[in-house]
Formats: sequence, C-alpha cells, structure tokens
Amino acid sequence: ILRAVIKDIKAGAFVEGGSTITQQLIKNMYLSRKKKLSRKLKEIILAYKIEQKLSKEEILERYLNIISYGNNYLGIKTAADGYFRKPLNELSIKESAMLVGIPNAPSYYNPLRHYERVLKRANLILNRLYKLGWLTKTEYENAKEERPKVYKTSLAQNSAPYIVDEVVRRFKKRFSDLKTGGYKIYTTVDLEKQKIAKEAIRDGLSKTLKSIHEDTNSSDLNGAMVVTENKTGDILALVGGAEYAKSSFNRATMTKRQPGSAFKPFVYQTALDSGYNPATKLTDLARSFKYKVGGVEKIWSPQNYEKNFKGFIPLREALVHSRNLATINLVYDLGVEKIRRRLAMLDVKNIPNDLSISLGNLALSPLKMAQIYTVFSNSGHMIEPRLVGKIVSKQNAVIYETRPKEIAHFTEPEQAYLTTTILEDVIKRGTGKNAAVKGLELAGKTGTTNNYVDAWFCGYSPTITTIVWYGRDKYKAIFKGATGGKVAAPVFAQFYKKLLDLEPNTKRKFTKPNGVFKGFVHGKKEYYTKISPLPKPDTNEDIYQSGSETPMQKVENNESIETISPVNNDRVIESTQTSDEDTDAEVLF
Repeated sequence: ILRAVIKDIKAGAFVEGGSTITQQLIKNMYLSRKKKLSRKLKEIILAYKIEQKLSKEEILERYLNIISYGNNYLGIKTAADGYFRKPLNELSIKESAMLVGIPNAPSYYNPLRHYERVLKRANLILNRLYKLGWLTKTEYENAKEERPKVYKTSLAQNSAPYIVDEVVRRFKKRFSDLKTGGYKIYTTVDLEKQKIAKEAIRDGLSKTLKSIHEDTNSSDLNGAMVVTENKTGDILALVGGAEYAKSSFNRATMTKRQPGSAFKPFVYQTALDSGYNPATKLTDLARSFKYKVGGVEKIWSPQNYEKNFKGFIPLREALVHSRNLATINLVYDLGVEKIRRRLAMLDVKNIPNDLSISLGNLALSPLKMAQIYTVFSNSGHMIEPRLVGKIVSKQNAVIYETRPKEIAHFTEPEQAYLTTTILEDVIKRGTGKNAAVKGLELAGKTGTTNNYVDAWFCGYSPTITTIVWYGRDKYKAIFKGATGGKVAAPVFAQFYKKLLDLEPNTKRKFTKPNGVFKGFVHGKKEYYTKISPLPKPDTNEDIYQSGSETPMQKVENNESIETISPVNNDRVIESTQTSDEDTDAEVLF
C-alpha cells in the first residue's frame, strides 16, 4: 500500500502544500520556516541541487523519515510504532492510509483528538487507490470498514512531549541535523516528578472546570508548572499544558503573563536589604496619585483586595496578607528607581518605570518565575534553569555539556532567609493556606491579576522550587473570584504531597543561617540580622526608616499626592489591580 501511495505521488506533480516534496525536505532539514524571500530563494536553489543528485525515490524516503506526524512523532516509522505499535511492514491498508493523510496537517488530522476526521481522510485516500486500480473492491470495502486502534499513551521517549519540543526549539539552530543526526540528548528531567506534576495540573484544571460547569473540550482554560532543584537549577519537571494532544503550545516557556502579587517578594526583599525588618511598620492607608496621559490629568486610587485599610502594619503582615496599599507605599518610600536598579539583577526585561512595579505589572513566563524565585530558595543566589545536561553524538562523543550556572548574587543568605520566614507565614496563615502540606516546611506567594485573568502560586521547599500558573489562552477571566490561593495553591500542595510519597526522606525543614537571630517586638517573636535590625520600640523610627516623612504625613490626611515618577499610562489602572517542535533525536530523562 505504501509503495502504491508513493507511485501516486510520483505520478502527480510531486507537490505538497504549495511546495515540492524536495522543498519540504529542505525546509524541515536545513532552513527555518520564516516566510522570507531570501529563504524561498535558498530553498529553490538547494532543491535544484538535491534533485540533481538524488532520485525521487531517495528524496521521498528522506522526506517520509523526517516529516511530522503530530504528537511529537517524527518520521513514518516512529508514527507507525507510536500510533499502532507496529513496524511498517505489518500495517494494515487502513492504518497505512491514515498515516499518509496526517502530514498535510498534523494538528487537524491528529488521531488522538480527531479520530473520525482521520478515518474520513483515510477513506478518501482508499477511494483514490481503488479508482486507480491498486486495490480490489474487496480490499477497498474491507479497509473502509476497519477502525484501527490508536494508542493514546506516548512512546517512552515522548512521555514528556513539552520537554522534547523545548529541547528541539533550543538546539535546532545549533545542530542543523538535530532531527536526523542520531544524537542522544540527556535532560535534567525526573520522569517520576514529571508524572506527578502533570497529574496535578490536570486534576487542578478538571476541578476548576467542574466547579464552573465548563466543558473540558471547548474550554481555553489551561495551566502550566515548572519544578526546579534549588541548588542546581535543574528542571525536574515542566508541564506546558494539561493535554499535549489538545494543544502543543508550551505555556511554561512561551507564554508571558503578569505575575501580580507573586512578584511582591522581590520588592520586600529590596526593602529588607535596605535596612527594613519584618517588624518595620508600613502604611496601609488610602493614597491617591496624580499623573498625566496625553496632557490630561488623571488620578490613580489603588485599593486592597478586601476594600479596607489596616493603618500601620508590620512588613511581615503586609506581605503575608498581600496588602496592595502597603506595598505601593513601600515602593513610593524606597523610590521606583532604586527598586528598578535592584530588580535589573533578576535578568528581567521591561521592568515598569512607575509604581505599577508594586503589583507585578510586567510579563514573565512560569520558567522565568522559577528562575527568579531561586533568589529565595537558594540563599540569595539566582540559578539559571538547566534543561539539558549533555548531548552525545552518534559517534559517542560529548559535543555539548552544561554545569549549574549562577546568574546573580541577589542578596545574602541571612536576608533571603528573612523573606523565607515571611513566605512560610503566607502558607501557614495568609493568602496561601491552601498550599500547606503536613510535615513539610514550604514558603510561597499567591498571585492574582486584574479581573481574575491569571492565578499563580510560586513557592519552594528546602530542596525544590515549584511554579504553578492557570489562565485562559484568550486572556479572559478564569471566573470571578479565581485567586491564586483558590486555583493554583491546591495544585502546588498536591504536587508536594505526592513528592513526599515519592521521596519520604527528602529534607523537610529550612536551615536558618548563623547570622539570623531571634528577638521580640511588642511581645511578638521576630527575626533580625545585622542588615535588618529590629525596630526601636515606642518610636516612629520603624515607620520612617526611608526618611520620607512628608509623604507619610500626607497619607495620614488622605491627601492626593503626585508621584515622584509619574505613572506612565492607563495600564496601571486597567491591568495591575491585584487581589491577592518535534525530533527523532533520543531525548533521555
């Protein structure tokens, strides 16, 4: 049957999708898919040269061996094995016809998602073969009625398809023959952790959809998770979506969303490193800011999620309960420019040049969030997430190798520990209570963006950092009230509960550095360091450490204050109110 189809292709124009098969071969093996005139010219020239050296049979053989059949199956042999668990010479007529029909549009003719659609296309191919006389009437009628079993469980090397796609995306330019060179690519992924991460994301999505009575098949709600090792940055699990067969778009690495309050800890770390203590009083009072857009004066009057004010509250409580106004006032007192200079160390682009920085008004991927959260989980040292350990050639030579890499020394271990104690309280008694796991110390922060568009939980144990995100691909509300604490935190907890079952001897408690001490402020225990001493009792020094007394006095009178660095545009008001590709290379895990 395959020979018959090959003859059919050769007898025609030898064309597929507006390009010749030779051009398709070149496009998949040597050139990018960017639609540029220069690329098309190169494609035509290379196609001419190849057709002078290779026969049509040889060209077609190479084409069938590299073309995508969807679901990360590259080449017809891999697709036969993956979908039908059979070698090519054992395929039935119907199975062969199904494979022939897929490459034209692998997503549209995805056997795992659109089985009936694939059968219909296969029957059209069978009908053509019958009319050409390459099938008897009996063969045609029997094949038409056949409904082959398609295996939905991926092959071993494709048990983490989002990761395989990410490896290809990162290395296809470095190794032009990545798909055909017989490489062995060793990743840092732990398949057991990958499994429980994937299950957690799926379960979380299922529960959320069920609670809002939304159909799984039609919903654009999805999630992502990144799990890294604190000390090395090794990516232990990476889930780009709940169902790869439904959508191969990797939300863990390719989508950038506002983190909302999940970004607040970096502002608070800057404050601690500037001499503030967790007991330092912050101002949780109404404050309005004047700014201009196109010459028109406007006023920004941010609010807390709870629509109330707590007056002067300790820094610890402000972060534990994700108080927006306290955070905005803190940024005002520290100065936007000071915070921006400090946050530049995080290797984050497009840091806002206004007070919206207080509420996480910037776009970051879950993978980037995993990177910057190592500031806290790795004692102040930010580590680059590492996906590939080494790549070995067909000749068994190591041609690429990596080691853990520190990107920045953001803060001192003692200072990072202060933030960890606060983020522990977020889970114990704050907005992240749904993230708690009995018998394991965890620290983290919720994040919820305006109109409940994004729900985050970013946190860590003594050994592992985990980022959970949920949102709609169309940037609409998940549902009213969909906070990070309600949607993402339970998924975070499920992962760590399963992790304890998997690794019961894992380290369960954070280690306090020698330079961290305990003291008391107004009868309450608090930690302090040389850089962040306890505030003096019965004075206002703890309130005015930054020296900005005038703004504070104006706040107490609820006066309108013009910002030092005026808000740039309406995005602050509209967007920052927060509540709380394929390869046959062997990828090894």
